[in-house]
Amino acid sequence: MKHFFETIKNIFKIEELRKRLVYTFLLLIVYRFGSFVVIPGIDPTQLGNLGKQASEGLLGLLDMFSGGAFGNASIFALGVMPYISASIVIQLLGVMVPYFQKMQREGESGRRKMNQWTRYLTIIILLLQGPAYVTNLHAQLPASAFLVPGFFYNIFATIVLMAGTMFIMWLGERITDRGIGNGISLIIMVGIIARLPFAVFAEAAQKFNQTTGGALMFIVEIVILFIVFVLTIALVRGTRKVPVQYAKRIVGNKQYGGVRQYIPLKINAAGVMPIIFAQAMMMFPLLLSRFDASRGLAATLSDFTGFWYNFIFALLVIAFTYFYTAVTVNPTMMAEEMKKNGGYIPGVKPGKKTADYLDAIMSRITLPGSIFLALVAILPAFAILLGINNQFAHFYGGTSLLILVGVVLDTLQQIESHLLMRHYDGLMKTGRLKGRSGM
Repeated sequence: MKHFFETIKNIFKIEELRKRLVYTFLLLIVYRFGSFVVIPGIDPTQLGNLGKQASEGLLGLLDMFSGGAFGNASIFALGVMPYISASIVIQLLGVMVPYFQKMQREGESGRRKMNQWTRYLTIIILLLQGPAYVTNLHAQLPASAFLVPGFFYNIFATIVLMAGTMFIMWLGERITDRGIGNGISLIIMVGIIARLPFAVFAEAAQKFNQTTGGALMFIVEIVILFIVFVLTIALVRGTRKVPVQYAKRIVGNKQYGGVRQYIPLKINAAGVMPIIFAQAMMMFPLLLSRFDASRGLAATLSDFTGFWYNFIFALLVIAFTYFYTAVTVNPTMMAEEMKKNGGYIPGVKPGKKTADYLDAIMSRITLPGSIFLALVAILPAFAILLGINNQFAHFYGGTSLLILVGVVLDTLQQIESHLLMRHYDGLMKTGRLKGRSGM
C-alpha cells in the first residue's frame, strides 16, 4: 500500500505526465456528457421502448459500446463502431490491394494517408447507419415523441448523428496525440465501465429477490468473474520466449562470449482487435435490417444464446486472430534485424531459415491463443444460459472484458514508461508491467 501511494505521488510530480492525465480525463468527461444529450427534436421522456430494445441481444452490446448513448437517443448514439468498421475494411485492403500495401510501406506519411481513407469510409458507413438509426427511432417511439416530425427532420437527425461520431473520432485522436493511451480504445472502455454499475445492481437485485440461495449465488458469480478476469490477463500478457544467441565480440583486449537473450513472442499478438473486428462483422446484418432484429439473418445473429451466432462469432475471432497476427508480426523483418546485429537462434541458420522458424513458432502458439480468445468471446452466452442477467453476462467474457483488460494494461504501461524515464519506480515492486504490446 505504501508503494502504491508513493507511485501516485511520483505520477503527479512529473509535469508532462500530469498534464496528459488531466487532458485525457477532461476529454473523457466531455464524451460522457455528450452520451446524455438527446438528439434535438425528440422528447427524452418517451424513450422507454428504445431503452428496452437496447438492453437485449446484439443491440444491448452496441448500447454498452456507446456507454448507453444508443438507448438514450443521444447525439453519440452510433458511437465509434462506424470508425472501427471502416478500419477493418482499410486493413483488409492493406493486405489485398497493392495501392494500400504501398501506403503501408511509406511509414508516417503512408499512415496519415490511410487514416484519411479511414475517415472517408467512416462517413460513407455513417450515411448508411444514420438513416437506419432514425428509422429505428420511428419504429420504437410514438409519433408524439418527435417534436418536429417530417422528412427534413430525418435529414437533420442523420447529420447530427454523423457529426456526433466524427466528434468522438476527433476526441480519440486528441487523446492519442496529447493525452495518455489510445484514445478510441479509452473511449470504448469508458463506455463499458459506465454500464458496469447498472449491470451489477440489476444482477444483485435479481438474485436477492429470490427466496433461497440468491445471495450465495451472487457471491459465486462474483468469484467466477474474478477467475475469468485473471485468465484473461494471462491471455493478454502471455509470451513464448525464443532464445537468441549474439555472436562473440572483442572489446579492447577482452573477449566476450555470446550473450543469451530471448524474443518474447506473444501468445495473443493481435490483442483485443480480432474480437472487436469479429463483433463489427456480426453487426452488419443488423445494419442492413435497419436495426430490426426480428427478421432475416439479423434475427439469427442477434440471439446471443443461439448456436449459429456463437459458432460464426468464434470462427470469425479465430480467423481475425491469424489475420491480425500476420499484419502485426513480421518474421522476415525480425530475422533481418537479428542478422544485422550478429544474432542467431541456436541450431537455426540466419536469414530465411530463421524467418521460417519464427513463422512456424508464431503459427503454433497463435492456434491455442486464438481458440482461447474465441472461448472467452462466447462465454457471455453460457452465462445467460445459467440465469445471469443479460447486461451483467457481457462482463463474463467477450469484447467488454478483453477491452477492459487490454486497454487498462496498455495505459498503465505508458504511465510506467514515463515513470521509468524519470528514474522513478514503476507501478510494480518487481519487474516491468507488460501490456498487449509486449515488454
